[in-house]
This record gives sequence, C-alpha cells and structure tokens, in this order.
Amino acid sequence: MPLPTLALAYLPLILVGATAVTVMLGIAWRRQHHVTVAVSVLGLALALVAQVAAWQVAPLTAPLLAFDGPAMLGGLLVLASTLACAVLAHAYFETFQKPREEFYLLLLCSAAGGLVLMASRHLASLFLGLELLSMPLYGMLAYAFHERRSLEAGIKYLILSAAASAFLLFGMALLYAQTGELALAALTATLSEGTGVWGLAGAGLMLAGLGFKLSVAPFHLWTPDVYEGGPGPAAMFLATASKVAVFIIMLRLVMSAPAFQGEWLHAVLWTLALASMLAGNLLALTQSNLKRLLGYSSIAHFGYTLLVLVVADGLAVETGGVYLITYVLATLAAFGVVILVSSATDGEDAGSLHYYRGLFWRRPYLTAVMTVAMLSLAGIPATVGFIGKFYLIALGVEASRWWLVGGIIAGSAIGLYYYLRVIVTLFLAEPGMQRRDASPDWAARAGGLVVLGAAVLVIVLGLYPAPMIALARAAGTITAF
Repeated sequence: MPLPTLALAYLPLILVGATAVTVMLGIAWRRQHHVTVAVSVLGLALALVAQVAAWQVAPLTAPLLAFDGPAMLGGLLVLASTLACAVLAHAYFETFQKPREEFYLLLLCSAAGGLVLMASRHLASLFLGLELLSMPLYGMLAYAFHERRSLEAGIKYLILSAAASAFLLFGMALLYAQTGELALAALTATLSEGTGVWGLAGAGLMLAGLGFKLSVAPFHLWTPDVYEGGPGPAAMFLATASKVAVFIIMLRLVMSAPAFQGEWLHAVLWTLALASMLAGNLLALTQSNLKRLLGYSSIAHFGYTLLVLVVADGLAVETGGVYLITYVLATLAAFGVVILVSSATDGEDAGSLHYYRGLFWRRPYLTAVMTVAMLSLAGIPATVGFIGKFYLIALGVEASRWWLVGGIIAGSAIGLYYYLRVIVTLFLAEPGMQRRDASPDWAARAGGLVVLGAAVLVIVLGLYPAPMIALARAAGTITAF
C-alpha cells in the first residue's frame, strides 16, 4: 500500500505520542499548568481530526495493527473522551496544591495505549497496548496522593490489573503452545483446523483477563472502590476511554478468531452478561455515593454490551457501536457534573449524594445536565440511551437470546429506581445538610461547555439518531486478521 496512506492511518497515534513527548519536555523545562493543558488539548484535538481523516482510507492493515471500522470508531470515542477529560481536569486541578502537569502526560500515554490496543492484530501489540493503557491509570487514580482513598484506588487497580495481565499472558502462552504463532492472522488460520484443549483454555483465560479490565461480574471486585477513590478525571477516563478500548478488542477477537467462537465460550459470555446485568444493578440500589453508583452502573452497562459478543453476527458490530456512543456521552455528562462540583474546593471529591441535595435551586442548568445523563443511562425515550437499549433488545430478539433480553429489561427496570433517586435528590433541599457547589461561572469555562455539549448531544441524538447510526454502520466491517 502507498506509504502516505499508511502514514495517515498512523497519524492519530503519532500525534498523541508527539503531544506526550512535548508535555514531558515542557514539564522538564518549566512547570506551567495552563500551558500544559493547552498543549494537551491542542494535540488531542489534532489527533481527533486526523482520526476522521484516517477513516477515509480505512480499512488498512500493517504487520501489528489493523485499521478497520471498529478501530476507527473506537479511536474517535477514546480521543473524544480523553479530550473531555483533559479539559475537565484543568478545572479540577485548578485548586490542587501539588504538581499537576504529570497528570496530562499519564493521560496522553494511556490514550495512546488505547489506540494501539483497539487496532491490534498481533499478541505482542495487544499486550503492549493493554499495558500502556493500564499502567498510567495507576498513577492517575493515585494522583491525589494526599487523600487516603486515592492511594487506595491506585493500589487496588494495580492489583486488579496484575491479575488481568496474569490471566491474559497465561492464555497467550497456551494459544502459542497450541499453534506456535503470535500473529493473530496465522493463529486464526491454525485454529480454524482444530481448536484443541489448549486453544480453548487459552481463549478462556484471555477472555477472563479482558473481563477484569472490562469489570464485568464476577471480575468486578474493587471496581466501585476505584471509581470512588480516584480523582474525578481519572475515574471518568477509566469509565469511558479505557472500557471502550477493551470492549473493541474483545469484539474483534470474538468476531474474527475461531477459538473465541466455541459453544462453551459463548455460554461463558452468556453467563457473564447475565451476572453483570443483575449484579451491577442490584448492588447499585443501596449506594449513597454517586461515584460508586456510576461504577456499579458501568458494570451493568457492559453486561448489556456482552450481548453483542454472544450474538457475534448480523448487526452485532453496529449495535455495539451505537451502544458505546450512547454510554460514553451519558457517562461524560454525569462525571462532568461530579468534576465541576468537586473542583470548586480542594479536598475529597463530591461523591456522596447528600452533597447534591438542592443543587437545582443553586445551579439549575447543571442539574439539567445530570438529569439528562441519568435518564439516558436509564434508557428513557427522547434520550440517546433509549436508542442504544432499543438496538440491544432488537439484536437479542433477532437472535432469540430471550434470557439476555429478559436480563436487559429487568436490569433496566431496577436501574430506573436508582437513577431516579439521584434525580430526586437534586431537587431536595434539607436544612443543615452538607453541600458542595460548582463555581458560579462554570458554564462559561471550557469544562462547562464540554459538559453542556455532551448533554445536548444526548438529547439531539436521542431525537435524531441518524448520524450516530450511520457512524456505527460505517464501523460495521471488521478486517480479518
């Protein structure tokens, strides 16, 4: 293929890497928070534009990476989420008394890892991308090290990631023992002649490792603790960009590799999906901390998306794309409100629900953003979340996966209770309750504009979903390894 075409496909990754190097050199020369944010945001914005341009020449394959539809759509979501995190981190760290600039370096490195992971077509690039995505998150989650909960979140995520990496590497070793190949194309060709016991065991262990990263039940241990303890922008990145990247590579593996299409592996995915739907929603019912609630909510939502991996046919990829877009928009809006309320004062994040009592009477537009986000996560009509739930249920009905369809409906009914509880809290004012508030000019700042933009997109795409559906449909073709 022409070198300029391949260079265009690599350009988003190159720009993110170059931005990270520029930020690192800037930190070494002179610490200036505003300049670091400006460079990070500019680099991510250019990478996002380059990703759109790179989609025009997809699909393309290189020895280690495949730039196909899911990788392109995932790249857009990861870069957009990272850009939103960088903008909101500026408001969050404005009153932070410790060094702030390294957070953006970690954020850029993690985003680069996500881009590599989603396009991987070799076990080496897959592992490298996953570790580059995960390792900066240890530092990001423990960045507010003067807070005990932040350090705890970083340590717990480190342990979870170590367990995930162990499962993943052992699975890769078994697949290599079965096939003698590391390139996924050659590995797939060999396994098509017969998977064997070691091949099935390797595929199962790899799915378990990726399940830890996706935080699906029963691999969700400590996930809500990590969401609660980590700084708002780090938890936001973990809930959006990190989860999208892991789900995309799982989708590409299940759709393309014979070892991941066995009947018993589908039964495992079916069980994980149903367990995540029910466990995530039921455990969220009793939560009085908004960040923990969003953590359990993410477990439930990625339980819903596992239906796409179980079906793995027909409109599965398009449905996965639609649901990822709906989830990311609503989660960015919800976490954006938490960050804006937390950033007004130094100290622990405004996680507890009682901080938000009566927010409507002080910040009505910010309350509207949180209300829209909660309604979308609940799948209420006129929001983008309803379109995602509709696609999932339609896919399940078409494939006659009635238990999973029932799980989605039951989980959504349970979720409606705790999402509405958050909304009601925003309108309750009780004297003597401890409260937190966003800065008076939050809507005029870049972070406020990002949050308002996400809420507007939730409504607009809920009423007119054609552009979102067209984007997901364009990502519906997976390049064979």
